[in-house]
Amino acid sequence: QVRLVESGGGLVQAGGSLRLSCVASGLSFTTYAMGWARDIPGKAREVVAAIDYRGGTTYFRDSLKGRLNISRDNAKNTVYLHMNNLQPSDTAVYVCTADRHPYSSAREFGPAYWGQGTQVTVSS
Repeated sequence: QVRLVESGGGLVQAGGSLRLSCVASGLSFTTYAMGWARDIPGKAREVVAAIDYRGGTTYFRDSLKGRLNISRDNAKNTVYLHMNNLQPSDTAVYVCTADRHPYSSAREFGPAYWGQGTQVTVSS
């Protein structure tokens, strides 16, 4: 079956950086657009970043632009999320997603697959 396994989360101080990784299996990786979303208690799931099949087109949440980078290594079936200047408000469970279609902010977010998430906690 399809599995998306995230890693790289942890506890960091405000201003710090993290690189999250997501390894996919059970699917043809290059036929899926990938992305990251986050779950913050009391809030709806929100899209953080997305990347198309080959990595040529990316999307970043407006409020997070400038602090993120998303990339993918198709040879390793892996997508990465680089985050810098982390703030306590970034504390969340970060979830890896996969979909047949590249992300569009004009459509309802509903990926075909998602992982269990990795916890990111940012302290003051």
